[in-house]
Amino acid sequence: QVHLVESGGGLVQAGGSLRLSCAASGIKFSANRMAWYRQAPGNQRELVAELDGGRRPYYADSVKGRFTISRDNYKNTVYLQMDNLKPEDTAVYYCNVNIMGNYWGQGTQVTVSS
Repeated sequence: QVHLVESGGGLVQAGGSLRLSCAASGIKFSANRMAWYRQAPGNQRELVAELDGGRRPYYADSVKGRFTISRDNYKNTVYLQMDNLKPEDTAVYYCNVNIMGNYWGQGTQVTVSS
């Protein structure tokens, strides 16, 4: 059974940093693309960053140069380092893996105050 657990969200002032973590179980972690999405109130869920083991990471234009996705295949964990946070980054952040269907974590709230 696939299980994703996010952590690391919180309240931070604009310009600050947070690091999100997502611990995965029930999958062959190193073989799978891992991604971070976010959803702000009233908005659709959007892709923020993704990382395949053998390719360069992808970032949404809105976070390029500020966010960094990384993974530790020994710990079955994917990270999202978020620097220079802006109020528009406020959202619930979700970890995602697609294995014959999308699996999501429970989400972690990130709130950036101006």
